[in-house]
Amino acid sequence: MLTGALRSKIDRVWDAFWSGGISNPMEVIEQITYLIFIRRLDELQTLKENKANRLGEPIEDPIFKPGQQHLRWSRFKNDDSAVMFQTLVEGVFPFLRALGADGSTYSSHMKDARFTIPTPALLGKVVDLLDDVPLDRRDTNGDLYEYMLGKLATSGQNGQFRTPRHIIGLMVAMMDPQLEDTICDPACGTAGFLVSASEHLRAEHPTVLTDAAQRHHFHHGAFTGYDFDSTMLRIGSMNMLMHGVESPDISYRDSLSRAGDADAEAFSLILANPPFAGSLDYEATSKLLLSDVKTKKTELLFLARFLRLLKPGGRAAVIVPDGVLFGSSNAHKTLRRKLVEDQKLDAVVKLPAGAFKPYAGVSTAILFFTKTNSGGTEDVWFYDLRADGWSLDDKRTPLLDESLLGCRREVDAPGGVRFEPLELSEEQHEKNNLPDVLARWRDWQLSLSKSAEAARVRTEQSFLVPRADIAAAGYDLSLNRYKEIEHTDADTRDPLEIIAELEELEAEIRQGLAELKAMLS
Repeated sequence: MLTGALRSKIDRVWDAFWSGGISNPMEVIEQITYLIFIRRLDELQTLKENKANRLGEPIEDPIFKPGQQHLRWSRFKNDDSAVMFQTLVEGVFPFLRALGADGSTYSSHMKDARFTIPTPALLGKVVDLLDDVPLDRRDTNGDLYEYMLGKLATSGQNGQFRTPRHIIGLMVAMMDPQLEDTICDPACGTAGFLVSASEHLRAEHPTVLTDAAQRHHFHHGAFTGYDFDSTMLRIGSMNMLMHGVESPDISYRDSLSRAGDADAEAFSLILANPPFAGSLDYEATSKLLLSDVKTKKTELLFLARFLRLLKPGGRAAVIVPDGVLFGSSNAHKTLRRKLVEDQKLDAVVKLPAGAFKPYAGVSTAILFFTKTNSGGTEDVWFYDLRADGWSLDDKRTPLLDESLLGCRREVDAPGGVRFEPLELSEEQHEKNNLPDVLARWRDWQLSLSKSAEAARVRTEQSFLVPRADIAAAGYDLSLNRYKEIEHTDADTRDPLEIIAELEELEAEIRQGLAELKAMLS
């Protein structure tokens, strides 16, 4: 967790960009990303040099060759601002763009790196400020990056918007990623889902970095993200690096295009919040997807894509707009019927309408399903999530102390963070339902026959709906279709009593008007 002092340092870097003429938050993050990456390259080179010195051997795979030492952060940071500016423009950025040859995703995304800091003075100020930010702890680096991403206060293009971190955390906790999982977000943006999944694995499976095979899978095969926005790819790739994942596959791809057909049944877990709107190049869209569901709606095509990407037995947690749950087009009905009858639909969690403010006010839900290709839906678990711990207006102000937000408690432990259940009072639950969602879900998943969920009635916050009821409702998945409203008697006043009060009030008005008339005559 970031300290106030560290937040203040980052705020000062941000303010320096703002006052220096760069106000686009995406551009600010991108330029900071480059500078942090440059600094990290220098630190990696130093580690290699130290190792070589200890062993008395030549440095192995040096990042900076003998003629490139002036491009290192530790060297140019001490230069005059004008000299530093020239070094960045003429040396460092061409160097970054040429790094793609090493094959890593980070370096491949740097091939289009653009230096847009306008003046030597701003560069000097920002380098001084960043040099004062400690980057030697992985968890701090990750929180630092999350803090910067949280400053993205404007809606993206084509229906993209940032998924709140606590909603991502809930989805990851409910899906409980395992060591052997291959996890994909086909519309990864800043890679928030992949980062959260990596943190979950570190916390719940401490052997992930001590066992050689597990460690290799964690760094080289567990995480895949696709996007077609090169800026997002750079930021997402760096986000993974800052959270300690060495070589995730963060690649350029339009997941709805024919290129997306290549990874059929490649993943065991999909976590995603795909774009809900935007233009669609119908001609470039995968014919396989269109054969599954004939539509131009991206949210439906993404669901069809997820089913194709999952291995049999693979699971998915996906945010969808409410329209997917009850839309009446053939495409909507066909897709919902497939989820219920051909696959195993596990749960529908209705999110509060303001969950994505200030980015968007669209009503949404989370679908949880398992690919079986042979059906298996029996009872679908519904949860009416009414409060997520934050106000549901554009300000999204926290309603509880920071330690009471989210779905579980993070505690420091040897080797990193561990998760513990977060227990809230009834009053606190009214402001944050996330711990309750997770507790009821785990109760249902871990003990299907004995779960308290089986006995809940449809007036409660969660309940089960049999597959037959959903089929009878035309595969409508909206919560209100099945939720029952409990009507209670309310105390009412005698109408004659109300009439008597009105007559008395009318008499007072007549008397007042008469007195006023007498005064004026």
